[in-house]
Amino acid sequence: MALTTLPPASPSATAAVPRRPVASPAWRHVDVLLIAAGAGLTALGVLMIYSTTRVPLAAAGSNPEAEMTKQLTYAVVAFGAFLLTILFDYKRYLSWAPVLYIGSILLLLATLAIGRTTLGATSWIQVGSIEVEPAELVKVTFIISLAALLASRKGNVTGRVVALVLALSVVPFLLIYKQDALGSAMVLAVVLIGMLLMAGTKGRHMVVLAVLAVVAIGGVSETGILKQYQKDRLITFLEAPSGVATTDNASNPYAASIEYNLDQSKAAIADGGISGKGLFKGPETNLSYVPNQDTDFIFTAMAEQFGFVGSALLLALFGIVVWRSWRASIVSRDLAGTLICVGVLAMLMFQVFENVGMTMGIMPVAGITLPFMSYGGSSLVVDWVAIGLVVNVGMRRLS
Repeated sequence: MALTTLPPASPSATAAVPRRPVASPAWRHVDVLLIAAGAGLTALGVLMIYSTTRVPLAAAGSNPEAEMTKQLTYAVVAFGAFLLTILFDYKRYLSWAPVLYIGSILLLLATLAIGRTTLGATSWIQVGSIEVEPAELVKVTFIISLAALLASRKGNVTGRVVALVLALSVVPFLLIYKQDALGSAMVLAVVLIGMLLMAGTKGRHMVVLAVLAVVAIGGVSETGILKQYQKDRLITFLEAPSGVATTDNASNPYAASIEYNLDQSKAAIADGGISGKGLFKGPETNLSYVPNQDTDFIFTAMAEQFGFVGSALLLALFGIVVWRSWRASIVSRDLAGTLICVGVLAMLMFQVFENVGMTMGIMPVAGITLPFMSYGGSSLVVDWVAIGLVVNVGMRRLS
């Protein structure tokens, strides 16, 4: 029997079957630049808190490093919360959305029932020696809840969906407003708008929402629901009255000195000039002329001590946070991740714009802290959890 020779196999026949690329471990995609920007802002915040509190604490016979030490402790806790946030896939948090939403509502109700009132706002719950501000924590649970709901519609945001979103949003909004935490309520409103736009809400629905917002604001203002001191805080930057006096000064001492706060804030910023007075120098900061300088008005400490150059550096760090958050929203593997990033972005951008603008007198005094910088544990933990959600989305974009 004659032997036959088989023709040589074609290159295509012997070529290896292509394999699906193996996704690299999630930790390889951690956004180091975003984390570094957050760490830089936190470090500057600790330094500015020390610069604004050391003199008054020493004058009162207390440890001048007390507030700085507390903020450092908060920073450690906040970074621990960040690590926990990136440990699990953000999809798991989305599955917990109903529990997170209900839990946040219960926390807000508890705050109204047993919360501590300071400067007119009932926003803090005492847990042992620790004070927690639930209105801050609700910001991240609100973002997760909205992302879960809107992503489940897969871009098909109908009028009914918008109505459902509004119904779910109005509950935490009203409870926070009832605490006199007007600034936090404003942040939730901005987050809501940003996430609805990103989810694909139709233009006509957004117009209806805008009309409803205008009507609601007018109604609240005219019916007396908005208190006089809150009106003063919102319109002082426009009218700049001399010697603002409110009808509720006894229970709201902060409201009686709005104009003074703004005058001292502007003076501190102007005093810094181009390069600033130098660390631990400057009359506005050292003599505590600016009220609440370690919290709402901490930007003035940066501006007076480091001037325009230092302020520009600070805003550049915030710019990095904005850039990396937007990038994470673009590379996200799904709509839910995109919505989470956009919610965080809207929250942080509005707070920075409102807080810095407030110190310059171009935005209303709304009691909104400067992210990563202002003194306080709840706000710092929430800022780092928010960054953790963005890093989480970026880490798992290929999985």
